[in-house]
Amino acid sequence: MADQGKLTLYSYWRSSCAHRIRIVLNFKGLEYEYKAVNLLKGEQFDPKFEEINPMKYVPALLDGDTLIADSFAIALYLEDKYPEKPLLPQDLKKKALNLQIASTVCSGIQPLQNLAVVNYIEEKLGSEEKNAWAINQMSKGFAAVEKLLKGCAGKYATG
Repeated sequence: MADQGKLTLYSYWRSSCAHRIRIVLNFKGLEYEYKAVNLLKGEQFDPKFEEINPMKYVPALLDGDTLIADSFAIALYLEDKYPEKPLLPQDLKKKALNLQIASTVCSGIQPLQNLAVVNYIEEKLGSEEKNAWAINQMSKGFAAVEKLLKGCAGKYATG
C-alpha cells in the first residue's frame, strides 16, 4: 500500500457528499482524523474554514500539504493514491460508465438537495412548490441513471 500520510476529513454527519468520502476511506481501510463542520450552525462560513475550502462546503480532505475539496475529486484522488483496493473496475468501458453515473449524481441529482438550494427554492416558490420542483428535477436525474444502467447486472450496479 502507498505510504499513508495523515489524512484529515472536514465533514458533517448529514452531508451525503461527505458520507461518500467516509465510505471511500473506510472501504480502502484508511485511517483519518474527523473534523466536524456543523453546517446548520454556519461553521462553513468561518474565515478559517474558508481557507480550507473557498467554496465553503464539505467535504474537504487534507493529505499532508495537499488539500482537496469536492467529493468526486477526493474520491478520484484517493483511488489514484491508494489503488490497492480499487473502487472502479479495470475494464475501461465499465469504468467510464461508473464515472458517467457518478457525474450525473454529483451534478444532476445531489445538488438539488443542498441546503442552500432548498432554502432558496423555498424562499422563491414556497414550501409545497419547493418539494414538487425538487422531486421533478431529481426524477429526471434518476431516470437518466436507470437508462445508463439498463442491461447491467451483477453484485454491483455495473457488474
